[in-house]
Amino acid sequence: MRIADSFHKGEATFSFEFFPPRDPEGWRTLYAAIADLTLLRPTFVSVTYGAGGSTRRKTVELVARIKEELGLEAMAHLTCVGHTQDEIAQILQRLEEEGIANILALRGDPPQKHQRFEPTPGGFSHASDLIRFIRTNFGFCIGGAAYPEVHPEAPSPEADLMYLREKVLAGAEFLITQLFFDPAIYFRFVDRARDAGIAVPIVPGVMPVTSVSQIERFTRMCGASIPQELHARLDAVRDDPAGVVRVGVEWATEQCSALLEGGAPGIHFYTLNRSHSARQVYENITRGRVG
Repeated sequence: MRIADSFHKGEATFSFEFFPPRDPEGWRTLYAAIADLTLLRPTFVSVTYGAGGSTRRKTVELVARIKEELGLEAMAHLTCVGHTQDEIAQILQRLEEEGIANILALRGDPPQKHQRFEPTPGGFSHASDLIRFIRTNFGFCIGGAAYPEVHPEAPSPEADLMYLREKVLAGAEFLITQLFFDPAIYFRFVDRARDAGIAVPIVPGVMPVTSVSQIERFTRMCGASIPQELHARLDAVRDDPAGVVRVGVEWATEQCSALLEGGAPGIHFYTLNRSHSARQVYENITRGRVG
């Protein structure tokens, strides 16, 4: 299934994102989460790609296993970091052989200990270059990333939209946003994107908070903001792990409900390889929509 086709069916899409773990215990946790969320029959799931291709083999193996053994549509992330054009082509050929139909094409973050992105000699400098290469040489359905609060490296919101438009012109058929917590930010961003001529579906990416220190670190890295009200709710339970999870589920439920009611085409959950919060939010919002 080409993921882009699912947005034309008139129903909201629901998807979950995972990453290849680094140790056996992490794999056990991941498989338990996938098994749990598989019961929800998501539209698709996606598997991330480590900086510098550090999880290259594991990403390919995991998306292939999810598709073959669980029957779920699985999308592989692919980055420009640390790869030549020939190496990218080999990875894409392997994914094609495994029956994977969808790619989320990203520039990628610099490897650890590197302050800025440096293109690999013989590789690609921008996500749009990678997207154009895939579109020209392969038949994958291609997604791209969007930043509702502006990419941290973009010189301006206007420049960020110009780069995003270039991804779509290169062949991106849908976009998934970086995490954010205020639905108004998403809707303002979509309006600006439409005014810039970006017409493809823009799926909001949502991360239910499970750790205060973790989400503070994530938002600093990606340039997202934590609304004052959410910050106050989390501060009140900062030292209560169960309370943090409860607040995270409550906020994400409110956020997702507002997004879907406002016309978002679906929800993409950043799960951090844990199923409880994403599943609870999904059940809350779908129960509300059905009831």
